[in-house]
Amino acid sequence: MARTSHVARTLISCFVVSLLAACASPGDTGASASASASADDGAAAASASSSMVTNATGASLDAALSGAWRTPQNVARDKYRHPKETLSFFMVNADDTVIEITPGGGWYTEVLAPYLRDNGDYVAAIWDDAITGQPKYRYGLNKDLRAKIAGNADVYGKSDVRLFDPMRPNFGPANSADIVLTFRNAHNWVEEGTAEAYFKAFFDVLKPGGTLGLVDHRAKPGTDLETQKKSGYLTEALVIDLAQSAGFKLDAKSEVNANPADTADHPNGVWTLPPSNQHDAKDDARYKAIGESDRMTLRFVKPAG
Repeated sequence: MARTSHVARTLISCFVVSLLAACASPGDTGASASASASADDGAAAASASSSMVTNATGASLDAALSGAWRTPQNVARDKYRHPKETLSFFMVNADDTVIEITPGGGWYTEVLAPYLRDNGDYVAAIWDDAITGQPKYRYGLNKDLRAKIAGNADVYGKSDVRLFDPMRPNFGPANSADIVLTFRNAHNWVEEGTAEAYFKAFFDVLKPGGTLGLVDHRAKPGTDLETQKKSGYLTEALVIDLAQSAGFKLDAKSEVNANPADTADHPNGVWTLPPSNQHDAKDDARYKAIGESDRMTLRFVKPAG
């Protein structure tokens, strides 16, 4: 099935948002709506466009999100990670070839794999286990992801688990993917000094007109590089520069994963907050009240020409 052009998809999303706005009651303000999306950066289009993102069998993003296979702990984090709005903002269609970079234990795998199963392709790009000397958590997360996929072939059986060398990343044949997605990973690459290689690999594997969707912990503007590396929070300016240097064009920003309560200056960096909770037990209520981190949500496009 041919993928709708990026421009067409954007125009459709904007049309639907305008139509919904015209039909809305004048009194429908809603603090949660203003907190989760910004009307001028396309986040409102994210929420509306999800109703259009369906495959030929009628299986929708909503169906994937409500699947009984999702673990309760993951569902509980939807209020922080906003998967419906985020994937819709990235304009992920059910017939796309989507590469998710290092899915960890499979939080988004539980949504993307069944959503793409019938008409698209879900690729989980994971660290190559055969390479020794990597941080131990990588091997553990790879094991968890493989166990999840093997444990439910009906839901995950068509997933493509693809290995890559983290020092020389390559995610597949050139111009082969519609969308590359990465969630809360870029801070690791910046800390390791491999960010440029990753962004180049994203650019290479995407088709012309393809989308790079990125979510990561957001530092305050002007934060110095060493603080970013230590804290796990990155400035939008740094991420945008990395992507543009690789050849991408910034297409849109969304505030769907913003958290104004996060000051991004915690004793143990972003890991102070949930879900890591690296703080003293006496401070648990304080950090639970903040919630998960303030996050940038950026959509980049590989130029078509």
